[in-house]
Amino acid sequence: MVSEILKVMVPGVLTFLIGIGITPFVASFLYKHRLWKRKSRSTETTSAPEDEINPAFKEIHNESEELNTPRIGGIIIWGSVLLTIVVFWIVSRFVPLPESEIFDFISRGQTWLPLFTLIIGSLLGLADDLLQIFGKGKFFAEGIDRKVRIFAVTLIALFGSWWFFTKLGVTEISIPFSNMPVDLGWAFVPFFILVMLGTFSSSVIDGIDGLAGGVMMFIYAGFAVVAYANGLYDIAALCSAIAGGLLAFLWFNIPPARFYMGDTGMLGLTITLAVISFLTDAVLLLPIIALPLVATSLSSFIQIISKRLFNKKVFRVAPLHHHFECMGWSRERITMRYWIITGVCVVLGVIIALL
Repeated sequence: MVSEILKVMVPGVLTFLIGIGITPFVASFLYKHRLWKRKSRSTETTSAPEDEINPAFKEIHNESEELNTPRIGGIIIWGSVLLTIVVFWIVSRFVPLPESEIFDFISRGQTWLPLFTLIIGSLLGLADDLLQIFGKGKFFAEGIDRKVRIFAVTLIALFGSWWFFTKLGVTEISIPFSNMPVDLGWAFVPFFILVMLGTFSSSVIDGIDGLAGGVMMFIYAGFAVVAYANGLYDIAALCSAIAGGLLAFLWFNIPPARFYMGDTGMLGLTITLAVISFLTDAVLLLPIIALPLVATSLSSFIQIISKRLFNKKVFRVAPLHHHFECMGWSRERITMRYWIITGVCVVLGVIIALL
């Protein structure tokens, strides 16, 4: 019992400490090389006529700050996670300490796939951010085209569904409050792809200082508890490590932010979240635990559909958190309320999972 608790808690603490330790060096590098985007990516969901935008939104949402604040801060999150994994791997194999091997949480059945998606997704996000910083010309200055990113995420999801189907033999999903799982058969593959694309679309929540980092930290901490309750200690340790990395990121990202997470962080975090929800057999609880992500993604989707079909906007500005900015809410109020709602949703989802 004690060893399992240590296996889950220690990676989170170590990742936090490593993240705190490397951040000053990373931040110095980002500012020295002026790694902020030169131009704003324009999207139809965040555009709004001048007369429809509350003056408070213009004052709060200062675009000049965005163009002078470094991006790719997400590297602190997954970079500290990878360093933690390396430290534990070395300790478990070369340091003669009692039960030191328990801290090695990399296993084929539990953490290979989410670690793969975290790395691949983060590198894809890093490429997107770097193109926004250094890219020139029509096809590069705005980063990787959204259709290309969706296609890349679809390929990752296809590989993930194949891994579940052939390597892990998983085709069932559990229904909350029911002892009868549903066997999807081959339908598991498209279902997996849709869930991953859905979580990927929620990456638009990264738009206010500390918002995405805090929300994702709560969600990963919640899935650490769910995994631990199911005896999936390696997954729980990985979730704990990611939560620790997010907490270190937040330490330096409380408003005003010193740097932005960017797609470098959010892309890998969102698609990995989809994988972990399947591994913990809690995919149907994902909309509850990650309700703010779902609401943010739906707000953008609803805005796009409404504008294309009816030429009307449901929200003043989408995604949802920018709508609240447009109403005159301060960034701090939005962030704190998102954190509170996320915490409540996580607790509710964990309780349902335990029941």
